[in-house]
Amino acid sequence: MSSSDDYDNLPKEEREIREKADRAREQEEQAALPYKWSQLLGEVDITVPVPKGTRARDLLVVIAKKKLSVGLKGQDKILDGELCMDIKVEESTWTLEDNQLVLIHLEKLNKERWWENVLTHHPKIDTKKIEPGNSKLSDLDGETR
Repeated sequence: MSSSDDYDNLPKEEREIREKADRAREQEEQAALPYKWSQLLGEVDITVPVPKGTRARDLLVVIAKKKLSVGLKGQDKILDGELCMDIKVEESTWTLEDNQLVLIHLEKLNKERWWENVLTHHPKIDTKKIEPGNSKLSDLDGETR
């Protein structure tokens, strides 16, 4: 019996306890990341805190089809790794807000899949629990509907 079969056979109260524990673990893992992120079906937005007073010319930001890197010149990178899915580089951007936040906007190549994480080596979220905002049914592929 697989673990999802086990889960389906649990009483409702035990399923709720397990879901609550899973959500708490997921929130803890995400809070430990050096950035915050959110997504819609077609895009991912990432906020990376940097020291107050940082200027754009102090930053090294690389946005590639399968890679993302953010760091300050002469220091270890804040984040660096392989993206979990491909992006449209020409439609992805970054800006520095209030000299303390790097805002990164990534356009997904596949606009019909939720990302489980931003970088492949970071903890995953349970995409089955995502409650999409105001998306139209016609925006989704048949399987997602």
